[in-house]
Amino acid sequence: MAEHDLEPADGGEQPTTWVKERQVADVTVLKALADPLRLAILGALKSGEERPLTAKEIAAALGEPQTKLYRHIKQLEKAGLVIVAGTRLVSGIVESRYAAAQESIRLAPEMFTADSPGRSEAYDAILAAIDRVRGDFRAQVLGGRLDFSSPRDGSVGPPGLFVHSTLRLSPDRLIRLRTQLAAVIDELNEEAPSTAEDAVDVTVFTLLYGLQPGTES
Repeated sequence: MAEHDLEPADGGEQPTTWVKERQVADVTVLKALADPLRLAILGALKSGEERPLTAKEIAAALGEPQTKLYRHIKQLEKAGLVIVAGTRLVSGIVESRYAAAQESIRLAPEMFTADSPGRSEAYDAILAAIDRVRGDFRAQVLGGRLDFSSPRDGSVGPPGLFVHSTLRLSPDRLIRLRTQLAAVIDELNEEAPSTAEDAVDVTVFTLLYGLQPGTES
């Protein structure tokens, strides 16, 4: 199979369109995020050891047919969430390597206001993220890669943590709780990936919401 590099796909500097965190305030981008498979594609690109991946490699990582991914990759590219980091000519066909255009994504608060034209899409993006985490969690459980039991070495706490609480808090306490959680997430995002030999991939999924008072009939 004849191959000829047209542009460097590995190494070198990240494309200039890459950002550490992308704040989304655009309906088109929200629609691109509102699909668990597209979120899985972004996850595969982020966990690709900083090496751009071809559609074939993404398909192998996700266990999905390659043909199923093309339109999703193109939609992510059109939304600016994925960039073409390199191309090469393989038997007369241009093969692209893709990279995530950001390290993390945050939805802009104004997308959730009552008059926001993208409010529905913003919530759809959150629901897609929930579905994606659920699917990935189930796959890791079935693959025997998760352990919520107590550590055998006697250390404090299990390697995994699950908490589901319904609380009644004052508005001030809710704001304080949100601020504390956000600070932890910001701190983790600011840290460079660990290069320790025993480093592990960690998923942190945080969902906090307060219910508005119901309307009495």
